[in-house]
This record gives sequence, structure tokens and C-alpha cells, in this order.
Amino acid sequence: MSPKPLIFHIDVNSAYLSWESVERLEEDPSALDLRTIPSAVGGDAASRHGIVLAKSTPAKKYGITTGEPLVQALRKCPSLTTVPARFDIYQKYSARLMKLLSDYTPDIEKFSIDEAFLDMSSTIHLFGPPLEVAEQIRERVERELKFTVNIGIAPNKLLAKMASDFKKPNLCHTLFPQDIPEKMWPLPIRELFFVGRSAQKKLEGIGIHTIGQLAAFPVSHLKPILGEKYAALIHDYACGIDNSPVGEREPLNKGYGNSITLSRDIDDFDTACQVLLSLSETVGARLRMDHVVCDCVCVEIKDWDFNTQSHQMTLNNPTDSTAVIYENSCKLLKEFWNRTPLRLMGIRATKISDEGCVQLSLFESDHSRRIKEMEKAVDHIRSKFGTDSVKRASFLKKDTIVDHASGKGKHLQE
Repeated sequence: MSPKPLIFHIDVNSAYLSWESVERLEEDPSALDLRTIPSAVGGDAASRHGIVLAKSTPAKKYGITTGEPLVQALRKCPSLTTVPARFDIYQKYSARLMKLLSDYTPDIEKFSIDEAFLDMSSTIHLFGPPLEVAEQIRERVERELKFTVNIGIAPNKLLAKMASDFKKPNLCHTLFPQDIPEKMWPLPIRELFFVGRSAQKKLEGIGIHTIGQLAAFPVSHLKPILGEKYAALIHDYACGIDNSPVGEREPLNKGYGNSITLSRDIDDFDTACQVLLSLSETVGARLRMDHVVCDCVCVEIKDWDFNTQSHQMTLNNPTDSTAVIYENSCKLLKEFWNRTPLRLMGIRATKISDEGCVQLSLFESDHSRRIKEMEKAVDHIRSKFGTDSVKRASFLKKDTIVDHASGKGKHLQE
């Protein structure tokens, strides 16, 4: 007999802010813990430019939200302490978390840098009752890694994720089918996974304000409003139905990806290319940090109606250059995007090899070599003084839709 499905969803509380705090305390035990004061990661406090990537619990009391402009957050809380993002540090703590989680099951899907699904169906009997095991994991993370997580426990991924979003921080919650009417259906429709602002407005426009009301609404009436596939999906979600398996964990260094869900839909090519530049910054930096190169670049997009497309190309020469990744990503986007408004964009670098094993191109120009040296110098400065210490001029404008090094890789495996 197959074991009953049991999924854990692990979600780091205020990940970037938590990891930034832990790193600073590791460097100096007498340092102020950023988690105890109104603080935020992201942007440049001196220029008041950029967006909030993560905020502390005390900052939430001022109404500060993730993704809002830093200048707006500072109006709400003039005493807000802000620090630049350091993505290399966050990757380190994410890796530590995944290593700890692998003690409990080999079936792990890294959903983003700070989230993971664990399929505990075949291993839970080794450790004990589900809630006790989740509490054990939560306590180990806090004790050994010095940050906190929420854990959702359920028979499928959707319910596990919904459960982990219940009361925070540092708590475990269960959500089984018999709990749905009491725990999930009274929640506002915006709390349902995959319901964005546009869908929320449409649903509220026809009188659907809670998840329970959506579950009770005929799906046939939703399809003309939301589209056939999306209507069926979120109606299933509202009923607690999700048959997607926990994805297989990729072999180490099979690919380097990053993606971002945009704060607003975009439909012009220049803005889309700026998003690709931001993503290329982080992907290129990670390749160089690991001393590897890629031979293939893939661009993924998801439009406002949740249709997903992707295109890839093999490069003339393996590369770790931000500039090369960006240039080819823009070419790909121009080839297959029909200007339908975009909600998500992603870049993936694949066919990875060690940089020392790659034959040098006889046709590499002096300009290309200078670009490479410049990028390595920028990496060094950012690792020492923070990601925001060096920015491209195109990201200094006030109306930029993304910060200069954005994305959490939620839809592309890291």
C-alpha cells in the first residue's frame, strides 16, 4: 500500500532581513539585531532609492510592505534602518537550510530561495507524528541556524503552503481536508495562493470576497471572467484540490536561474529588458562566484492571464558574463514575446561547466575581456560593501520597475 500523502511547506520568516541579521551577529556578536528594531533590506538609504525587499516585524507596525519604494517606507517610519541586499549571503543561508531539511527526506522541492516543499509521505514513520516532527525541524532551524521558519503540514502542496501562511512567526500549522471550512474558507480571497490583484478585483466585482465563496461558486460561471484554465485552477485551490507532486531536486549546478513577479504588468520592450538586466546581474554574479560558465540561456515569461512561454538558445561560447547573458536574453525576448502584458519574467543559465575546463575563444575581443574584468571587480566591491554599493546608471531613475539586482527564483529552480 502506498503511504498517505504528507507534505511540509517550510517558509523562512522575513528571510533576507533574518539572514542579514544572523550574518551581522556572526561577524560581531555585540551588533544590534535588526530583527528587534524597525528595519528593512533593500534600496539605498542615502539616495532614498530602491524598494523594500524584506522588513522586520517592528517595521510592519508602521504599515511598511515588501515591494514598496524605500522613499515611501521612510515617510511611514523616518527612523527606519535600511541595509543593502547581499544575495551571496542569502544563498549561503538558504543552502544551510536545505542541508538541514535533507535530514528528513530526500524528496525536496526548493520553491524559492526561502521556501521548500518536503514530501514526508515515505519517511514520516522514521521520526514520529507529523506535528511533532515539524516542531522538531522548526526548533532545530532556530537553534542551529539562528533564524526562524513557519511550517505548514497538509496532504498536498497547496494546503501546506496555505497553512504556513497562517499566524507568524516561528510557528507550525496543519491544514487537512476536514479543517478547510473552518481554517481556510473564511479567509479573504486575496489570501488564496495564485490570486493576484487583478483576479481579486474581478472576483470581488461579482461578490466573491472569501475563499469559501469562491469554492461555492460554479466554475462554469468563472471561466468567461477569468479564462478557462485559470478559473479551473483557482476554483480547485479554493476547494483544497492540488495534485501536483513535489518536484525532484536538481543535481548540483545543473542550472542557475532567477525570476521575479512584477509589481505591475508591463507591455513595453524597454521596460522588459530592464527587468532582464536586473535578473542577469544576479545570475551572472552567481556563475562567477561558483567559477562556472553556461552554454545556454533561457528566458521564461508569464503573462497577465497566467500563460507561460519560454525560449532558449545555445551560445557561441560558454560564458559567465552578465553582459552576454543580458544581450542574448533580450534577443530571445524579442523573438517570441507578442507584447501581451507580463506578470513574471525569468532567466535561466544551463549546460554548466567548470570555467577552467572551457576552451578559450580565439576570437574574444579586448572589449570582451575588459567587460569580464570589470564585472569581476564589481563582484568584489559588492561582496565587500554590499550589493547596492555599485549600480548601473539605468537603475538610478525613480520610475524603475525593479531594483538593480532582483528576483527570488520562485518559478525557476535555483
